[in-house]
Amino acid sequence: MQKKVIIIGAGGHAKVIADIVVNSNDQLVGFLDDNLDKQDMVIFDNKKVLGTINQDIINKYNDCYFIIGIGDNEIRKKIANQYPNLKYYTAIHPNAVIGNEVEIDAGTTIMAGVVINPGARIGKHCIVNTSASLDHDNNLEDYVHISPGAHLAGTVIIKEGTWICTGVTIINNITINSWNIIAAGATIIKDINDTNCTFINTINSIKKQK
Repeated sequence: MQKKVIIIGAGGHAKVIADIVVNSNDQLVGFLDDNLDKQDMVIFDNKKVLGTINQDIINKYNDCYFIIGIGDNEIRKKIANQYPNLKYYTAIHPNAVIGNEVEIDAGTTIMAGVVINPGARIGKHCIVNTSASLDHDNNLEDYVHISPGAHLAGTVIIKEGTWICTGVTIINNITINSWNIIAAGATIIKDINDTNCTFINTINSIKKQK
């Protein structure tokens, strides 16, 4: 059955999610955004910003599904915690390749060209971005973002809120702790136990910036 979908956020990331909704043959209703300059602005497919993010307007659209179209992991968590009882939409692009026995929780976005192999588990409100790949038995906890072109080998664990940036490569059997940033192009060959750090140039050694 076709779902009616409202996207929370009205930036570039929200536009990509809107494209997934339309290509999935679901109904894009519109967007919510707290930026007053964006109110009534057309964002995608002639659909507008319907209002700011508040309980009254959410109640007005209680027959809709919602998805948080904001790239910042902390903001997604804040909104999800503020509105835990919404019907959250899971956006999976029709061109994504999803293996058997893959679990994808509510509110997560899987973009075009993604490959997710069997046994992987992806938590709530995650982003697996364009042409990223997750091999077998990966485990992404809630609010993780895997950026375009990142590649995770088998049995990788990414804990809550961590951002894997564009072009990162992670070898198999690695665990990366929560709320870290792995900088673009890095190669990860050993576990990262710290939290709230940025890691760069990790082929031979780990360098962190707090």
